[in-house]
Amino acid sequence: QNENRKKETTEEDTEEEPKLKYERLTNGVTEILQKDAASCMTVHDKFLALGTHFGKVYLLDIQGNVTQKFEISSVKINQISLDESGDHVGICSEDGKVQVFGLYTREGFHENFDCPIKCKHCGLFCFVLVNFCQQMLTNLKLMKYTSVLHEGEGNITNVKWTANLIAWANNVGVKIYDICSKQRITNVLRDNTSLRPDMYPCSLCWKDNTTLIIGWGSSVKICVVKERDPTQMRDLPSRYVEIVSAFETEFCISGLAPLADQLVTLYYVKENSEHVEEEFRTRPRLDIIQPLAEGCEEISSDALTVRNFQENQCRDYRLEHSEGESLFYIISPKDIVVAKERDQDDHIDWLLEKKKYEEALMAAEISFKNIKRHDKIGMAYINHLVERGDYDAAARKCQKVLGKNMDLWENEVYRFKTIGQLKAISQYLPRGDLRLRPAIYEMILHEFLKTDYEGFATLIREWPGELYNNMAIVQAVNEHLKKDPTNSMLLTTLAELYTYDQRYDRALEIYLKLRHKDVYQLIHKHNLFSAIKDKIVLLMDFDKEKAVDMLLDNEDKISMDKVVEELKDRPELLHVYLHKLFKRDHHKGQKYHERQISLYAEFDRPNLLPFLRESMHCPLEKALEICQQRHFVEETVFLLSRMGNCRRALQMIMEELADVDKAIEFAKEQDDRELWEDLISYSIDKPPFITGLLNNIGTHVDPILLIHRIKEGMEIPNLRDSLVKILQDYNLQILLREGCKKILVADSLYVTEVVSTL
Repeated sequence: QNENRKKETTEEDTEEEPKLKYERLTNGVTEILQKDAASCMTVHDKFLALGTHFGKVYLLDIQGNVTQKFEISSVKINQISLDESGDHVGICSEDGKVQVFGLYTREGFHENFDCPIKCKHCGLFCFVLVNFCQQMLTNLKLMKYTSVLHEGEGNITNVKWTANLIAWANNVGVKIYDICSKQRITNVLRDNTSLRPDMYPCSLCWKDNTTLIIGWGSSVKICVVKERDPTQMRDLPSRYVEIVSAFETEFCISGLAPLADQLVTLYYVKENSEHVEEEFRTRPRLDIIQPLAEGCEEISSDALTVRNFQENQCRDYRLEHSEGESLFYIISPKDIVVAKERDQDDHIDWLLEKKKYEEALMAAEISFKNIKRHDKIGMAYINHLVERGDYDAAARKCQKVLGKNMDLWENEVYRFKTIGQLKAISQYLPRGDLRLRPAIYEMILHEFLKTDYEGFATLIREWPGELYNNMAIVQAVNEHLKKDPTNSMLLTTLAELYTYDQRYDRALEIYLKLRHKDVYQLIHKHNLFSAIKDKIVLLMDFDKEKAVDMLLDNEDKISMDKVVEELKDRPELLHVYLHKLFKRDHHKGQKYHERQISLYAEFDRPNLLPFLRESMHCPLEKALEICQQRHFVEETVFLLSRMGNCRRALQMIMEELADVDKAIEFAKEQDDRELWEDLISYSIDKPPFITGLLNNIGTHVDPILLIHRIKEGMEIPNLRDSLVKILQDYNLQILLREGCKKILVADSLYVTEVVSTL
């Protein structure tokens, strides 16, 4: 199936769009041609003039209705000519009659000749006459004075006039006559001399006032009349003709007409039979070709369905055109076909026929001011996509095609429901200022709720809550939860529905139950602090850090005392709250500092000592009691020193911690001579302590006092290095003293000099 579709697509893409469209001229013409046959026709902007084989001339409107009828002769009408205004007509017939008269006044001129009016010297008479008829009808006497433009070369088969130039064709070729200079300026010879001129007449048409197109047999020539250089005139005409393009065609030409810079060509077609050695006539062709300097290029080619084409010959066809509207009339004895350029409506018709709906829709949107139909292209495209089973594309196209037409939208929704594709159209439904009835949205939500919880949740998030009856959907969700009470997706969606309905307490319960991350956003957005006063433990259990930050940021809504009361049975959570409170402000929760000692001791000992150092409201005796009970040496040492019992604190450092460096540091901080004495006394029988003292005591106590008290014979680790360090420290002190002395002396001399100058 895919391969077939690809093949069809390729064929469609390669098929070119026609350039012209065709319709048969009917109404009065149909009745005329049933009893008579068309012999010629002339086109005017206002009307059409049709001549028949039975000598009648009919004036027709562009729909083919007869407006006037003239009984001219009993034989074939050969040519009809109209003046520019369309008020006067010239008619010549096979019996030699020539009539020129006003269509509305009937005033005119009648003349009879002894031969068909398109032969010999009379060939130009009617055509020249009608172009001057307005002037001549004002003075009929002028008609008696005629002049012969040309004679002696056989029958004249065609005449065309533009501005000051007349072109005519006879058996030899085509002549062009300049009315201004009253000279014939060229003779373009006939190429296909083997073809009978009466059976394959010459076709002439003026593209403009200086460009003549000649078609004869299978030959086409484009001639341009140009002005001759005055210096080269001599006895030559002031104008000359240049053939700018000449080429051969595949078939014989029955008519020519210009189309912008292209050429419309009517062909008479004969082909050889495969079974019988004879030629048979086929349908005539109307081609658009692009003339080139050498040759031509075929733009389009259409075979025409003309009545009785099997019986027609080349001379039976004519091609007339209306310059103003680019209308082309193909005249045959029993049929008249009108060809016209395809407009945007026709272009869209062709795209629809080829099922190129996307292109058709785009073309209609671009040219919406110029098209007269095709207001339902979009629906045709949607129908095509649905029939093809491309439901998502069809639903997406609804958004563009249906626009603001809510009735069409609802019809499409019900159609998608019928074919079981409500999900496809759901994401494209209107949801802005223009909306469908709530029942439409509810129908789709129910459909999703039956088969797709995830899709249902997505729609609830994306659709505004006011699109549908919220309570009806809440009820439906609750019915499903009875069957699946722990479904987190349904519960989350239900919470969102409660939020839309401003039932925030219900939504909050679900979020807390699910430990959903949006619970804090919900509280902040809707100011639900009053609703969470009894849910603080739940919030803390979900996320301690976020919960505490929220409570501290909104202390004006939920007081500190309320939080402490709620957390009294959960000391580990209470500690987290009070700890963050203390970090923000050392004084705000001072009444809870005594309680915090136990909390730190129980849940967060690393932060106990910093708390004891920073708190100004902590009861030291209570803290000391707790620390001693738990045997927290460092914290006890700090509390003893803060309470003034430094000797006991130093003793604990030395006895409990056995850390000489910490003991020395403690002694340095207190800067108490008695503490140093205690430290030396405690360390004197402990060689590692003596080493530590020797390395650090020099800047606070005379090391000689320590050295004198060391028992003789005691081995002291790294004694040599310690003594060297003592000497270095001593020398450093001497140098510092001498330096200070020099500075003092220098300063004294400077001051003395300054004073003496004063």
